[in-house]
Amino acid sequence: MFTRVFKQVTLGVALSAAVFSAQATDITGAGSSFAYPVYAKWAVGFKAASGSAVNYQSIGSGAGIKQIESKTVDFGASDMALSGAELDKNNLVQFPGVVGGIVPVVNLPGIKPGELKFTGAVLADIYMGKITSWDDKAIAALNPGVKLPNQDILPIYRSDASGTSFNYTTYLTDVSADWKSKIGFGTDVKWPVGQGGKGNEGVSNLVKQFQGAIGYVEIAYSTTNHLTYGLVANKAGKYVQPTLETFTAAAANANWDAQPGMGVVLVDEPGDNSWPLTVATYVLVQKVQDKPANGAEVLKFFDYGYTKGKKDAESLIYVPLPDNVVAKIHKSWEQIKDTSGKPVYAAK
Repeated sequence: MFTRVFKQVTLGVALSAAVFSAQATDITGAGSSFAYPVYAKWAVGFKAASGSAVNYQSIGSGAGIKQIESKTVDFGASDMALSGAELDKNNLVQFPGVVGGIVPVVNLPGIKPGELKFTGAVLADIYMGKITSWDDKAIAALNPGVKLPNQDILPIYRSDASGTSFNYTTYLTDVSADWKSKIGFGTDVKWPVGQGGKGNEGVSNLVKQFQGAIGYVEIAYSTTNHLTYGLVANKAGKYVQPTLETFTAAAANANWDAQPGMGVVLVDEPGDNSWPLTVATYVLVQKVQDKPANGAEVLKFFDYGYTKGKKDAESLIYVPLPDNVVAKIHKSWEQIKDTSGKPVYAAK
């Protein structure tokens, strides 16, 4: 895998500090940079409501999984759901946090957000190095009337083990037989061309830095970094905007009961109004809590997000989970117990 990096972003930003009161229980989490913007916003409101601080490190899904497995944090976060066997092996409970979306972002002066169109096959060919210039006929055919520069394309990918990459490469595997046979999907694949950036933050910064670059990020990073996003044809061949409505349309197909830990993959879902790069992000906690007060506070934090944090999530273009899904999550929390076997969270 390419390892040379022009610029790295220091991650691990503390979301809140200082103890609000003697009763406050501060908690730690780590993982998904995809989910960082919404967890950061929820943490501010939760601190004000409870006095408990949430210190969340945006270090990527792979690293977050390792940290919760080693019990160095109170919760992990991943955009790749773990299998039932993986959850059992590490004595973990998994549940979804929110639904969001990945967008392709480009650094092409003169191109407006949502103006440039891609198909999945074209994105796969760009990331395989088969399409190397922005005025390539394959891109031009999808974008009549758009002034495309005669400029080299610099694909930017995640250099760390990433749930965002897992979903992006799963999508490319679905839509491109060539990608499926030569590259495949995973949190960390062997990218044929391009430059790696750490976290959604690193990819965003590299796209901003290099004209001609293309990357893939969670949509909140597109808006906060003022990056130009492109549209991607969905399974029905429609070009829809990446919005709460189109993420919701894709998530409507989710069967939350099909896999242990409510694991679903939402890329390339059917429907005229479905965004093709929709993602569910997940939370991981230890089934047996050595620090039950911390475990209870983690669940209180996410319950706050599900109930009082809906508007905050929507403001960042994340889809809050519907009440029936939240009810399933609350039920799953009955598995999370202290060392004596007592559940750490009492449902309201």
